[in-house]
Amino acid sequence: MGAQQFETKGTGITPREAFSDAVDRARYLHGHGGYTGSLAEKSSYTLLDPGTEDPQAFVRRLMDDGDPRIDDKWGPAGCVKLTLDTYIFFGWASS
Repeated sequence: MGAQQFETKGTGITPREAFSDAVDRARYLHGHGGYTGSLAEKSSYTLLDPGTEDPQAFVRRLMDDGDPRIDDKWGPAGCVKLTLDTYIFFGWASS
């Protein structure tokens, strides 16, 4: 089986709530059967701080650079806070 990059947003007051929201939506859109290449394959995330860098540019840079924190289809998704209640989840997932 292969892997596919994904990037999706979730909403919630905490990253945990946003992750649950985003996983539920991914499962609705991509199914529950496994190997969807989406956030539906992930059971955890790593919260990352972009510092002063634009959050979406930070996400793209990590993906392009193959940052080891998010470059594993079996590992956690990356998570970056976009707004007060919106987070972006990204990385590689089995497909």
